[in-house]
Amino acid sequence: MSADRAVEALLSAGTAAPAGAVVGILTSEGRDLAAGGRADTAGTAVTVDTAFDVASVTKVAATTTALLALVSRGDASFDDPVARYLPDSPCAPGTTLRHLLQHRAGLWEWQPLYLTPGDPAAAIDALPLRYLLDDARHYSDLGFLLLGRIVSIVADAPLDAAVRELVTAPLGLRRTGYGPVAAPVASSAIGDAAERRMVATGEPYPVLSPASSRDFAWRDGEIAGTANDGNCFHAFGGVAGHAGLFSTADDLLTLGAALAAPEAHTDLWHPHAVADLFRDGPDAGQALGWRSRTVALDGREERMLWHPGFTGCALGILPAAGTAVVVLSNRLLAAEPATAAPLTTEALWLTALPELLGDQTSRDTEGTRTP
Repeated sequence: MSADRAVEALLSAGTAAPAGAVVGILTSEGRDLAAGGRADTAGTAVTVDTAFDVASVTKVAATTTALLALVSRGDASFDDPVARYLPDSPCAPGTTLRHLLQHRAGLWEWQPLYLTPGDPAAAIDALPLRYLLDDARHYSDLGFLLLGRIVSIVADAPLDAAVRELVTAPLGLRRTGYGPVAAPVASSAIGDAAERRMVATGEPYPVLSPASSRDFAWRDGEIAGTANDGNCFHAFGGVAGHAGLFSTADDLLTLGAALAAPEAHTDLWHPHAVADLFRDGPDAGQALGWRSRTVALDGREERMLWHPGFTGCALGILPAAGTAVVVLSNRLLAAEPATAAPLTTEALWLTALPELLGDQTSRDTEGTRTP
């Protein structure tokens, strides 16, 4: 196992490689962290202390884990109806928090809520369902925006304060939280180019807002220390259930290790609740909030819970092995962005894993929609 080799593999992936990266693994033998490349267009060096915008890793590192803590202390249940907390949500009758965590609530995957005047939460509530309840898994940012609101309601605190109280402060995660974030921090992208293209083309999701609303004040400068995600930044002030969290590799390894060993953290979460959280079903490769896959660790197969983020970050946990792994990168700042599209987060993850886990094979157990 070698974090150094994993960073080298990421940064040598050609013109589409990320500008910089930090990778790490935590096992019973300790931590191994390595960093390399550039944090920004000015050439600032990435170090193991550099914070990254982890994008959709927020879904598991903040929202899902905060909800786990609330369930563990009896304040909520994964099978609570959404209507108990959000009576005006777009969810069908009978929709539960479990449906939202499994991405089976039938919600739209994404909509640019910042194009709708007024309260963005009300804009979500006004949306029609796209699919039938429990029909199939449809990965949804909107579902986790609802879950973030529910965490806030149950905890009786703003979402950022709830995540701090329930997760980051008890674990001593000093560099994990919502932005704005001070240096050292990696830039995530140049402006809102990705979302601007999604709005203009209607790909990969049709946009429901009228064309007349799309003359928007898009960001065009380097994004550093504030959320890359458009809905999080433009509509929700940088704090949301689906995106917006910043963290370091060291902090995420600490969080992953605590989830992998719930019996050592019963003051935070109950082992039975963690077991429920990590159980697959009804879709292969989909636990509650987390995804799952089978990987090879030193030549043996192990189940890994994991989640990627659009910006080039991912967190994985191997509960049976007591192991956590992390990859942080600014993939949207490719080495030569004018000549090559950035590698996907999943491609970066699969590049680093063999070096981190000490094997050259891994097998995905889920359908493939990776940011």
